[in-house]
Amino acid sequence: MTRRVIARGYGGPEVLTVVEVDPVPPARGEVAIEVRAIGVNPIDYKRYSGAFGTNPDSLPMGLGAEAAGVIVEVGGDATGPDGPLSPGDEVIAYPVDGAYADRLVVGADSVVRKPPSLPWNEAAGLLVAGTTAVETLDVIQVGSGDLVLVHGAAGAVGSCVVQVACGRGATVIGTARPGHHDYVRSLGATPVSYGDGLADRVRVLAPDGVDAVIDTVGGEEAVDVSVASVRDPSRMVTTLAVPRAVDAGFLGVGGKNPASREVRRRLRSVVVDLADRGDLRVRVARTYWLAEAGRAHTELAGPHPAGKFVLLP
Repeated sequence: MTRRVIARGYGGPEVLTVVEVDPVPPARGEVAIEVRAIGVNPIDYKRYSGAFGTNPDSLPMGLGAEAAGVIVEVGGDATGPDGPLSPGDEVIAYPVDGAYADRLVVGADSVVRKPPSLPWNEAAGLLVAGTTAVETLDVIQVGSGDLVLVHGAAGAVGSCVVQVACGRGATVIGTARPGHHDYVRSLGATPVSYGDGLADRVRVLAPDGVDAVIDTVGGEEAVDVSVASVRDPSRMVTTLAVPRAVDAGFLGVGGKNPASREVRRRLRSVVVDLADRGDLRVRVARTYWLAEAGRAHTELAGPHPAGKFVLLP
């Protein structure tokens, strides 16, 4: 039997349950993966919270978009972005629907090879945050010599943004809670604390303003400070396109934008290469068993250690 986490209804973590289903063989163009680790993302609990609607036809709802594991069975003509796939291949699956499971059957086009250098837990948490980070940097063309303000620099996406931006030769100022400042420094950025006076603290570090802004927080403070700090308003991008940010002129990535989804598919190999070279690391903050998905969501939604949460099957 295969174990999966599903949401039986809309609400809080209490709607989650682990079910057992008969395993299905992969069809043509598909592979079956024995899952070793699963990435946890805020979108996972937002989906069953009702934040995006409460369509009963979407229930029961599988959760999770990224996982890492070993191919155990291959359907005919199973060729992924890296070439033909075979049993025994170590892979990362993204994007997928229903990654919270101990076995997945997915289309070969959703599978990229996992470098041997990358531990399972890091691999499982790499692609959602990593592709989002690279997309934000590409959209506003961050490169060598840029001074960049990153809101949420200790978060899963923000920490990837900092690493890749620094790797491109940019200088980064990153907002974070004081307890995360050492971590932000270790990534290569200069940390500043959230809260009253943030604009003044940024101005001390960037008296002539910043060249670009990447917002992974979405709050009013991030919007106001960004507008006050950036020299070129066309170089502001957010991963949370709240109305206030849109009205302020932020470019938006992610969400339900089909163009953004396609960009992230193309960026998977770029992100895996960065991780394989050691230029992008995923910090795993906590791990949970599959049956603890509800607890993981509760803790991810509140103050938590910097880094990625991962489920183990």
